[in-house]
Amino acid sequence: MCFDIGVVVCGPNEALVISGMFQGGKPTFITGGRAIVCPCIQTVQRITLNTMTLSIFTERVYTSQGVPISVIGTAQVKINGSNREMLEAAAEQFGGKSEEDIKDICLATLEGHQRAIMGNMSVEEIYRDRQTFSTKVFDVASGDLVNMGIMVISYTLKDIRDDVGYLASLGQARTAQVKRDALIGEAEARRDASIAEANAEEERMKAKLLNDIDIAKSKRDFELNKANYDTQVNTAKAEAELAYSLQAAKVQAKIKEEEMQVKVVEREQNIRIQEQEIMRKEKELDSKIRKPAEAEKFRLEKIAEAEKQRIVLEAEALAESKALKGEAEAYAIEELAKAEAEQMAKKADAWKEYKEAAMVDMMLKVLPQVAAEVSAPISQTKKITMVNSGDGPIGASRLTGEILEVMNSLPDAVEKMTGVNITQKLNARA
Repeated sequence: MCFDIGVVVCGPNEALVISGMFQGGKPTFITGGRAIVCPCIQTVQRITLNTMTLSIFTERVYTSQGVPISVIGTAQVKINGSNREMLEAAAEQFGGKSEEDIKDICLATLEGHQRAIMGNMSVEEIYRDRQTFSTKVFDVASGDLVNMGIMVISYTLKDIRDDVGYLASLGQARTAQVKRDALIGEAEARRDASIAEANAEEERMKAKLLNDIDIAKSKRDFELNKANYDTQVNTAKAEAELAYSLQAAKVQAKIKEEEMQVKVVEREQNIRIQEQEIMRKEKELDSKIRKPAEAEKFRLEKIAEAEKQRIVLEAEALAESKALKGEAEAYAIEELAKAEAEQMAKKADAWKEYKEAAMVDMMLKVLPQVAAEVSAPISQTKKITMVNSGDGPIGASRLTGEILEVMNSLPDAVEKMTGVNITQKLNARA
């Protein structure tokens, strides 16, 4: 089935390269789409468009000064799927290769350029101006990788190392220089601070003396003005005290007069209150003692009358209940006697109607039951202790004999109760 037509699909991170018949002599490139392919006459290849991260480690490369250093750089590269020319170059260079193969090729290219640029620069230039080093590697590597259809997205110098301590020496020299500059700057700062402090102290003393003079002048003027003010104040204070005493006397007299008026009004009010209290107590006595006493008297009288009536009614009811109870008991006794007499009469008639044969049959039926009832207690006994005087049988025969004696006494008892000799009747039947 060489001519079966199939549909090939690719994602946005890859490109299809379709070559063979019906392509006009050039392959067709499709990014993130689909195409119809005839398997026997057309070929389909896939090229990845993913961004590839490369860690470029170049070990012990001698710089322009002859110092061996090691550099680690990081680069981001990818096949440019938006440019047809670069996509054609990538298809030509990497057709049928895996992503790892493409990474190896890009890594080898970048490492070579990184090594070459390290040999053309000094350690100080690489160490102090990393941006320039990164730019040179990026520019040189981009020119070669573009021809392969790959674009360099970014390149960054990650780390610089050396095995001879050159970088550490640079750091120590710089550290010493910085410390020296710091000590010089500190000494100059102290000098300037001392000069400034002396100038400030001089200015402070001048200002303090001028301020003390001004304070003395102000204090003198204050004392003079205070003396004048005190004289005026004391004069006004004396006049005010005399006026206050006179006014206080007037006010005190007026207060006394008002107090007398208040006391008169208070006495009148007390008299009215006492009169009202007397009237209130009389009403209270009338409402709390007299009226309740009369009500209590009336209540007790009514209670006594009711109690008397209750006792009379209870006595009458008790007498009547006793009379009715006696009548009921007499009637019940009479009826019970009549019923018993009637029952006895009926029993006598029944006994008269029975014949002797029937009596014998009945006794024969009852005798086994009597024997069972007599021997029942013995059957429930776990242990029997028998005492014998030595005369007659002993043991189980003695026990059986006693049960038979009980059974033999039954005919005599029946004859005494009914007048029927069961023994004679049985012998007559035999």
